[in-house]
Amino acid sequence: MTTPDNFLGLESEFSAFDRAGVLVLPIPFEATVSYAGGTAAGPAAIITASQQVELYDREYDLEPALHYGVHTLPALDLPDDPAEAVAMIRAAVADAAHSGKLVVGLGGEHTVSVGVGRGLHDALGGPLTVVQIDAHSDLRAEYEGSPYSHACVARRLLDDPAVEQVLQLGIRSVCPEEVAFVRAHPDRSCVWYAEQMHDGSWRDAFIARVQGRRVFLTIDVDGLDPTIVPATGTPEPDGLTWLETLDILRTLNAHATVVGMDCVELAPAPWLHMAEFAVAKLVYKAISYIMMRGR
Repeated sequence: MTTPDNFLGLESEFSAFDRAGVLVLPIPFEATVSYAGGTAAGPAAIITASQQVELYDREYDLEPALHYGVHTLPALDLPDDPAEAVAMIRAAVADAAHSGKLVVGLGGEHTVSVGVGRGLHDALGGPLTVVQIDAHSDLRAEYEGSPYSHACVARRLLDDPAVEQVLQLGIRSVCPEEVAFVRAHPDRSCVWYAEQMHDGSWRDAFIARVQGRRVFLTIDVDGLDPTIVPATGTPEPDGLTWLETLDILRTLNAHATVVGMDCVELAPAPWLHMAEFAVAKLVYKAISYIMMRGR
């Protein structure tokens, strides 16, 4: 017996396209990393690690994946040019989202989220709120000469008027340009820094801003503390704990409708397989909160 090579290692009864409510799209793109590399290997590592994750979830007292089903799409083959890659990701996500299933992108560097967000809007229309778990604001106009750097993701998403706001949680590292942007655009951007996440003061304001909204959720794994996910390109100390991260996801899904998500910036490293396992488990939990909403 061999485990099927798909997200969570599901048998065809639960992973066939026509039986699945979720589409996992691997996006192994890496072109603008500015510190440690390796994110192109992230999607495959997450999928492999997910096959070791227990399907049973004590919070639901069942195996959620067997209720909603997950189909893993082929990995995208992308060019090195970030603008071209974003356009191709956008088209692939729009095509997948037209199916009516939940699209979950696995990166790759954070630049992929620009294509994921734009593709979701192309397929679903209407306004979107972006909820971003991250150590960095990614609100620079450009970085190292590129407007499509991983450090510019939130700014590029805000280029689209359909993106009403970007809400960022767990931030520990910003530059003066990003601080000035948030102060100048309080209606479209809001940051909750790590200390606000730790003391719980984020909750009421966050709920008020997501209440009744349609949300694109983007999780940069460096939002979590490096003790949980050490294998990432730009780690920052004092990150979100596992329970704090689940609290964000639980709170978000209690008050908003998540219409698509991605998880990015895992950079697998030898002997740190606990990182990809943690990320795989987090992605499964995030999907379950979305798909089991109301249960």
